[in-house]
Amino acid sequence: MGEFLELMVKPFVACLILTGIHAYLGLHVIERGVVFVDLALAQIAAFGATLGFLWGFGLHSTASYLIALVFTLLGAAIFSATRLRHPVVPQEAFIGIVYAVAAAASILILSRAPEGGEELKALLIGHLLFVEWPEVLKMLLLYSGIGFIHWLVRKPLLLISQNPEAAFRQGLRVRLWDFLFYATFGFVVTSSVEMAGVLLVFSFLIVPAVCGALLVQTIGQRLFVGWVVGVLTSIAGLLASYVWDLPTGATVVCAFGLCLLICACLRLLIPGTRT
Repeated sequence: MGEFLELMVKPFVACLILTGIHAYLGLHVIERGVVFVDLALAQIAAFGATLGFLWGFGLHSTASYLIALVFTLLGAAIFSATRLRHPVVPQEAFIGIVYAVAAAASILILSRAPEGGEELKALLIGHLLFVEWPEVLKMLLLYSGIGFIHWLVRKPLLLISQNPEAAFRQGLRVRLWDFLFYATFGFVVTSSVEMAGVLLVFSFLIVPAVCGALLVQTIGQRLFVGWVVGVLTSIAGLLASYVWDLPTGATVVCAFGLCLLICACLRLLIPGTRT
């Protein structure tokens, strides 16, 4: 047990921080119906990092991080600009296109780089098992600041997420608020992808929020359920990874899939949740 705690305490704390911010952002994503926006922004961040790698910067260097952040903010601008009051094409279509192009571009870039396959694998699964305390602290400070910003502007952001037509009628500058949402989202995703990889970041965002939506009704209740799901699933995934000597990130992703299945079954069994 002592060896387990020594090896897994830093990844577990990192998972707690990821759960805290991503479970909240996931509520907005589910309400907006843009489920793949996190995956798209994560892939844009990965594209920026691979571009920095091709230019000679280390994949996890400060320069690559800044390049990834610039591209992520560009993606945030695109997503906010495509938010229309009466859309001809669903915004999810634009998000899917951006994801596909960013993923293909990343593959093309890495095909020109030595050991491109290994770098692509690193972008997908991250380095959660080998995270260090300075990185965890930096992530905690950044996400706390972003969480505070979202708390200050929670009313317009929630209104836009839950009832965009009412937000338009009230005269809110929806695209400007959307840019704030996606830009702060981009900061979170860029940092998260560097540590946890694209797949795990997507799981932290979507699965806790979906589990909350399946089991309870109000935003506060869904956020609480999402946090509980994130914490328990992280513990189960890290423990399974240690016991069976499995890749940490991929194991936690699979644990999220199992957790979602359990929550779906609970919805069928618990009175008041089934409709």
